[in-house]
Amino acid sequence: MTSSRAFLVVFSMAALAMAARSVLGSPFPLWFSAAALLGYAALVTAGVLCPSLEMFATVLSRGPDNARGVALTFDDGPHPVHTRSILEELDRAGAKATFFVVGEKAARHGDVVAEIVRRGHAVGVHGHVHDRLFSFRSLRRVRTDLASAVRATSAATGQTPQLFRPPVGQTNPVIARAAHELNLTIVGWSVRARDGIRTDPERVVARVVPKLRDGAIVLLHDAAERDDRVPAAVAALPRLLAALRERGLAAVRLDAWLDDDGLDPSAPS
Repeated sequence: MTSSRAFLVVFSMAALAMAARSVLGSPFPLWFSAAALLGYAALVTAGVLCPSLEMFATVLSRGPDNARGVALTFDDGPHPVHTRSILEELDRAGAKATFFVVGEKAARHGDVVAEIVRRGHAVGVHGHVHDRLFSFRSLRRVRTDLASAVRATSAATGQTPQLFRPPVGQTNPVIARAAHELNLTIVGWSVRARDGIRTDPERVVARVVPKLRDGAIVLLHDAAERDDRVPAAVAALPRLLAALRERGLAAVRLDAWLDDDGLDPSAPS
C-alpha cells in the first residue's frame, strides 16, 4: 500500500469516527467539522488529479530502479501532420517513443496510428473522446469509453494496447477498475512539459531538460486536444533529443519497462 493510500484510509476512518461521535450526541464544533471536510475533499482531489500518488490505482509514473533510458510519451494524437513531424524527428535520432492516442482520432486517422507502429514505436490509449470530466463518469461509461478506444486502436494496428494514460491524468476507483478489466496499465509521468497548453518551445525545453535521467517518463503532445494549433513539442523535440544524446541517454519505448517493473496492470486499490 502506498503512503498516500494509507493516509486516505486513515483519514477515512477518522471521518467515520467523527460521524459516529456526532450521531451519538457529541458533535465536533462546526468550524472543526468544516475544516476536516475541506481537508478530506482536498486529499481526494489530489488523488484524482495526481496519478503519481497512486491513491486509487497502481500507476507507472517512472521506470523501475534499474531502468535505462528515457520514455518520451506523446498524448492527444494522432494528427496527420504533427504526428508525422514527430515521427520524422524520432527517426532521424534513432529514438523510440510511446504515443497515447485518442480513440476517435485513431478511428479517423488509422493510417497514422499504423505508421507509428510500423516505425517501431509503442501505442497506448488516452480515452476515446478525451473526456475532461472522466473522473465523474459511471463505471459503465468509463468502461465503454475505454473499450471503444481499445477497439479503434486495435483496428488500426492489429495489436491490443496495453497502456492507458487517463485524460488529464485522472484516476479514481472507477477508472482503476475499468482499466483493470481491460488489462490496461495506467501510466502517469515524472516530467511534465506542459506543452498541452499554449506555450513556446523554449519553455518546454527549459522544463524538461534538467529532469532528463534514467527512468524518466516525459509527458509531451503530438497534437492539440482540439487540433487547433501546433503543440510546442513539435519544435522542441530536436533540442530534447540533442539533450538526451549529450547525456548519453536513449529514448526508449515505455512498454520495455513493464516486465521489469512487475506491474499488475492497473490493479485497483
